[in-house]
Amino acid sequence: MKKNIIVGLSGGVDSAVTAWLLKEQGYNVTALFMKNWEDDDDDEYCSSKQDLIDAVSVAERIGIDIDVVNFAKEYKEKVFSLFIDGIENGITPNPDILCNSEIKFNAFLEHAMKLGADKIATGHYANINEIDGKYQLLKGNDGTKDQSYFLYRLNQTQLSKSLFPLGRLLKSDVRNIAKKNRLHNHDRKDSTGICFIGERPFSQFLAKYIKTKTGSILDTNDNIIGEHDGVNFYTIGQRKGLNIGGSKKGNGQPWFVVEKDIKNNQLIVGQGKQHPLLFKDGVVATDIHWISEGNPKINWVYSAKTRYRQSDSACEIDKISNNSCTVMFGQKQLAMTPGQSLVIYESNVCLGGGFIKNTINL
Repeated sequence: MKKNIIVGLSGGVDSAVTAWLLKEQGYNVTALFMKNWEDDDDDEYCSSKQDLIDAVSVAERIGIDIDVVNFAKEYKEKVFSLFIDGIENGITPNPDILCNSEIKFNAFLEHAMKLGADKIATGHYANINEIDGKYQLLKGNDGTKDQSYFLYRLNQTQLSKSLFPLGRLLKSDVRNIAKKNRLHNHDRKDSTGICFIGERPFSQFLAKYIKTKTGSILDTNDNIIGEHDGVNFYTIGQRKGLNIGGSKKGNGQPWFVVEKDIKNNQLIVGQGKQHPLLFKDGVVATDIHWISEGNPKINWVYSAKTRYRQSDSACEIDKISNNSCTVMFGQKQLAMTPGQSLVIYESNVCLGGGFIKNTINL
């Protein structure tokens, strides 16, 4: 019998080609459009209406049914509230990671199973490998689009019920498939910004949910050189939005956030992307999740990244205890930030990771 696959159709080209490929491969394909944000549905930055129009148009072109499901309550409780809590506590969470583990591969997956799906499919650039009933999460073949970083918190059940048809394709291949088959969104710009909320002026958006308090921007010699809009809105390594000209103050190089003093509401900045305070030797990560059973080896050379747009760097797991781990890198790493995720790999296999609690400087 043909398997029933429910595709999360977002309106973008990746999910559109996912649905097209599965239909071509002979699956019984239906689509669901997820509506997960309602706070400012008429806001100029909210694209959900256009997303739905595009998703319906794609479904009609492919010849599959599409329905709408609303997970706004789940999203606000399990993703957005934790994101806001993190910002209020001075860290920089990545909501896309929780969005995947809690919404796309939890609420959406459970809903799809109730509708009779054998599996769900999404447009992620990643691969799944099964060995003796155990599932591995592998990097996508397109190194510039690999999204395994965002999927590291998936478990065995979630992987066993998921398909990533784009995992072995390049982004250029995906756009060509869409264009060849007259999918109208073949040249649509990739979405960025906060998961399901979109691109917005970050500080202005967060100010609706977090009390702002201006404070001083200090250089590393404790000289006041500017004023910030709220220390919570900034992240380690940030350059834009500081409003302090490098040529007017200091040595002419651009300024970067090197530290956030939450207690005193101060932002510490240094000049130059190679400023020594931006580089750390290791991290302590908490709320660890390993995709396969058992812990990885201690003092074994792996690779890891602490941001999505970052090359893998050689590392060793120094210690694992009480749902946390200490990871040391072979070379100092730039702008490792509490709240972001440490994701560990062995070759192209994603082992898992955790949330960065603090950094280590030897």
